[in-house]
Amino acid sequence: MQRAWFNNSIDAFLRETTESVVGTLALANPLETTHEQAGAWREQVEILRSSLAGLSGHVFLEFDIPRMGRRIDAVVVSGPVVFVIEFKSGAKLFERAAINQAWDYALDLKNFHETSHALKLIPVLVATEAVTSAPYRLEFAEDGVATPLESTAADLRVFIDCVIAVVVGDPVDADAWCVGNYRPTPTIVEAARALYARHSVEEISRNDAGSSNLRVTSRRVEELIDEARAQRRKVICFVTGVPGAGKTLVGLNVATRRDESSPTHAVFLSGNGPLVAVLRAALTRDDRERRRLARGKGRTAREANPIKSFIQNVHHFRDAALVDEVAPPVDHVAIFDEAQRAWNLAKTADFMKRRKGRPDFRYSEPEFLISYMDRHTDWAVIVCLVGGGQEIHTGEGGISEWLDAVSGSYPHWHLHVSSQLTDSEYAAGCAIDKARRHARAHLEHGLHLSVSMRSFRAENLSTFVKALLDREEVQARRSLADLRGRYPIYVTRDLDAAKRWVRSQARGSERLGLLASSKAARLKPHAIDVRVEADPVNWFLADAADIRSSQYLEDVATEFQVQGLELDWSIVNWDGDLRIVGSEWAYHDFRGRKWQRIKKIEHQGYLKNAYRVLLTRARQGMVIFVPPGDPADHTRPPSYYDPIYRYLTALGAASYIH
Repeated sequence: MQRAWFNNSIDAFLRETTESVVGTLALANPLETTHEQAGAWREQVEILRSSLAGLSGHVFLEFDIPRMGRRIDAVVVSGPVVFVIEFKSGAKLFERAAINQAWDYALDLKNFHETSHALKLIPVLVATEAVTSAPYRLEFAEDGVATPLESTAADLRVFIDCVIAVVVGDPVDADAWCVGNYRPTPTIVEAARALYARHSVEEISRNDAGSSNLRVTSRRVEELIDEARAQRRKVICFVTGVPGAGKTLVGLNVATRRDESSPTHAVFLSGNGPLVAVLRAALTRDDRERRRLARGKGRTAREANPIKSFIQNVHHFRDAALVDEVAPPVDHVAIFDEAQRAWNLAKTADFMKRRKGRPDFRYSEPEFLISYMDRHTDWAVIVCLVGGGQEIHTGEGGISEWLDAVSGSYPHWHLHVSSQLTDSEYAAGCAIDKARRHARAHLEHGLHLSVSMRSFRAENLSTFVKALLDREEVQARRSLADLRGRYPIYVTRDLDAAKRWVRSQARGSERLGLLASSKAARLKPHAIDVRVEADPVNWFLADAADIRSSQYLEDVATEFQVQGLELDWSIVNWDGDLRIVGSEWAYHDFRGRKWQRIKKIEHQGYLKNAYRVLLTRARQGMVIFVPPGDPADHTRPPSYYDPIYRYLTALGAASYIH
């Protein structure tokens, strides 16, 4: 792919006229070029021409960052340094959002652009109408990314000279740098934005051998859809994966590529209300901006609210089947995210009786949803995205509900099953044996995503968390040792220290936040009240100046608000609901004035999975806060917490006491 719209040596750039360079940029994407944009380019080119005269190196303009769905205004490679330059035309001030934007671009290159890993990267914000630059101060983090410089147009050359004078190293080969592998691991919000803007999953996902199965799985799902339509058959397939491996990304890729204009129109369905709300809000904001720009260019944009056509709450989709009990859905392809969380017969029947006035309803949610898609007389495809150990709520039936429904009621459906669905983690039970005996069953290795992409610094975080929760101490200790140096995990008894640590780690617009189990009722003395539900849209999308934002470290989110979503840095607050007694976990729920034992195995599993969700949310690192307890408070004596702290430190989690 073309990495930059303009790419040439500084000498060649200086020999060209401003209009020639602007013409090259406009030709790269004529539909995106407005009079205002062309004017901004002219200003940027003129500033660069005056700032780069006499330097050797290379200039890249409109450098593509597909993970973020944006382009860097300019990248200048000179000597041993890569300058990442963001221009704000007409700006008189250096605003925080603009500073973070330049910082984010540099961090993206450092983390995901292979040939940038070992280089010094200098983000620079140029406010073109600013009168005075911020004081020059060159400060590098350990990874070689500098704190952004804030420059006027007139001072840009001074800043460049100051940096080149002090940075030691071999000159960067700009041509080799530009074509280096780009291996991004976007958050689910970033991925949805990029896919909806018509980037491909290949552009926004890593392309190394360890994660190649993301593309393999995406293509296999699309092949099954095309085969179903061509051969007029009905297909249900199960895609499995470790936490953060990209299951939701596979589903969104299919949904965005097969929109309302496609004969294979797909809908992305999730029972995860916060995930749906956050994705819809993020895409609606982006779409509103695109429509505004399109109107300014005299073009027709997508109709308002197109997001609702392909991202829906699964319960609303289910309810539509009740309105007309004969008509099939408009969609021939339905993608069920977190399919293991679909309701079992008891919960569905109870809900239908109490909320819908249907006392005769006798279907589990999977069986009813399959019946709805089965109304199509020609073809249909159901894609079930399945996570292991993700059931966190009463009534979530697990994947066996789907397999039982297919085996018992829909033998004419073709069944394509991930070969890993047999693992105990997916709780398929004896239903998998029934599936194997299904006449049209196929087990496929390509439907499993084995490598986590959420934690780009530590692909095997989920392995450590699984071993930690399963009390497999040798494996947990080994896995944590493997993470050391790449993915920091600290444990502390001081919540203020935890907050200082995550704040010191976050750069640019990286997100940080407080997490706790929904049963963590005795964190209130630390100003953490899980009964006050955080609004996930504001928590995940609002900026650091908004007190409702996760960045403020005031509102805590539970497993219900964060499942399927990500932070960069997290504080996981560990309460006495999941504690250690002897060599085993003890599971508790706070009722009235005291803790009560959770005796049902099923409910114990929900609590353990809640901590699994919390411990796998952070992409770059986390600190676990274990309260010190209070001997004077019978609801939180130190004996509830000390064994947890000792266990974590014995596994190798470093204590943070600064």
